[in-house]
Amino acid sequence: MKSFLGRFRYNRLASTFTVLITLSAVILIGSAVAHQVRGQESQVNSADATPLKIPAPRDLATDFTKIAKEVGPAVVNINTEILPKQQSRRGPHGMQPFASPDQQQPPDDGNGDDDQDQGPQGGGQGPQGGGQGQGGLQDFFNRFFGMGPDQGGPDDSGQERESLGSGFIVDPRGYIVTNNHVVEKADRIFVKLASDPEGNQGRPAKVVGVDKATDIAVLKIQTDTPLPTVKMGNSDGVEVGDWVEAIGEPFGLTKTVTAGIISSKNRTVEQGTAGEFQHFLQTDAAINPGNSGGPLLDMAGEVIGVNTAIFTQSAGNEGIGFAMPSNTVINVYNDLIGPEHKVVRGSIGISFQPNLPSAVARVYGFKSGVIISLVGTGQPAAKAGLKVGDIITTINGKPVKDGDDLVAIISSYKPGTTVDIGYLREGKEMHANVTVGDREKVIAAMNAQAGGNESEGGPNSPGPAPAKLGLTVQDLPQGAPAGLHGVLIEAVKPGSFADEIGVSQFQGWVISSVNRQPIHNVQEFQTIVAGLHSGDDVVFNVVDPRHPNAGNELLGGTLR
Repeated sequence: MKSFLGRFRYNRLASTFTVLITLSAVILIGSAVAHQVRGQESQVNSADATPLKIPAPRDLATDFTKIAKEVGPAVVNINTEILPKQQSRRGPHGMQPFASPDQQQPPDDGNGDDDQDQGPQGGGQGPQGGGQGQGGLQDFFNRFFGMGPDQGGPDDSGQERESLGSGFIVDPRGYIVTNNHVVEKADRIFVKLASDPEGNQGRPAKVVGVDKATDIAVLKIQTDTPLPTVKMGNSDGVEVGDWVEAIGEPFGLTKTVTAGIISSKNRTVEQGTAGEFQHFLQTDAAINPGNSGGPLLDMAGEVIGVNTAIFTQSAGNEGIGFAMPSNTVINVYNDLIGPEHKVVRGSIGISFQPNLPSAVARVYGFKSGVIISLVGTGQPAAKAGLKVGDIITTINGKPVKDGDDLVAIISSYKPGTTVDIGYLREGKEMHANVTVGDREKVIAAMNAQAGGNESEGGPNSPGPAPAKLGLTVQDLPQGAPAGLHGVLIEAVKPGSFADEIGVSQFQGWVISSVNRQPIHNVQEFQTIVAGLHSGDDVVFNVVDPRHPNAGNELLGGTLR
């Protein structure tokens, strides 16, 4: 055995030396060949070679090229400064330091100036509590400043930090459109023009006004000479598949031009009241951090949108960008440059439930329109006689397709304007003259009313569970709020009809009617349910017993 191991080691060592000698020979041969080749350079006669010439430039200009040249001078770089917290001073708009989108904000101390916030607060024309909030889609819906994930506020050393965004000039006197989130809470704002020298930080800018509901801001810089401007287009004429071009400052790379198409229109990313005024153009033109606030242009070189956000899981472009339509931007801009420097929207003081099941429309007998789920006490709709369950179908003779349509139409009217509202009540066509109120004031009043009477619901004489629905209900307990009627939802069987239409999310709530038939106890509920058959539409009207005045929800489907 020892003899075998000895021969093995010897053979392995001999093999190693053989490999090394072979490699050395190869290297020496290669070096000699290379030396010989280099030595032959002077021996080659190249007198017959024709020198290359730089050709005259060819005009290969496309519409994209023309647009970039024409619009580029009107696109600006926006950079902001955020001072350390201990040095921060509130400006005229209550600005304070901010963090990048992926960093948590410190809680508000309640002393901020929120007068600029025109975003929906619940109530109004939208559903109560319908916003999605944080998490879910919001985790991937990144608003962007052109900052890395570790930027966006003062660092531990207390140094100032900067963020980058884009904008475009719409008035030669120095008025600029950008996104609100580009300048929000900044201490200092600078706008750098395409004609400004390299290394120049830019000109100081002031905030004319902001609208958080649409994420639009208007800035103003001083100028002694007229500035180049963009031409605004009509976003209603845009079609899916149209070519578009984006110009901006992604990652601080000035005057970057990208192209793509319109992928979709009227795209709502955030559901509920948070997205009531955010109906975007979707594009696959490359949009990255820093493009925010820049223009999206059609092939006529006209601005048809403001690049606002991207949907991404990598904080970079993934071919899904969103731009606020130009028609919305124009209306907001005109309000912001007005005397009040704010957007004033109309409201009639109702709430409705969006995205109703088709069964609800069939049971209530309408194809398009909006069912009122809450009428604010003392608000315009209530004064005009509108009630819960009425179906709004027209406004000044214009058909109302859905909740988005209703919000867009009503909010466009100035407070004090009287509108004719057509509606259905118990199948009858009716009309009411409603004086539009100030949305901000109406919502504040409705929010105050929503926290009204509260009561503690509890079990009481449970009734049998109808097998066809998979639902167990009870009579209302003693001490239920006055005027509240129906049966209490006690339990929902998983996988049942009731579970499929979403009743399981409302355990503890009260079913006040079934297929528009009011119910007051378990016996009435069972009588109605007993008459239901496979293929019938079933619609429940449910109410929160703790907040009976805060509106209702409609749940429905077709029995199998």
